[in-house]
Amino acid sequence: MNIVTKSPRFQVVKLLAARQAMGLAPGMQLLVTQNGKAIKLVLVPTLDELQAELKGSGSTLEDAAERI
Repeated sequence: MNIVTKSPRFQVVKLLAARQAMGLAPGMQLLVTQNGKAIKLVLVPTLDELQAELKGSGSTLEDAAERI
């Protein structure tokens, strides 16, 4: 179990092992969610990462009228 301590400025240092496992780097954004007394940090993907995930999943429709 890893334990972190909140600083007087309400900062928490993310553990080295967690940063390395997630590939975190300075400037990356994390979404913070709360569930009861638990806090969850989720990496926010960049636009390039989202586009890469969607690559090749384009529509096969030829005309906008067919989309209705």
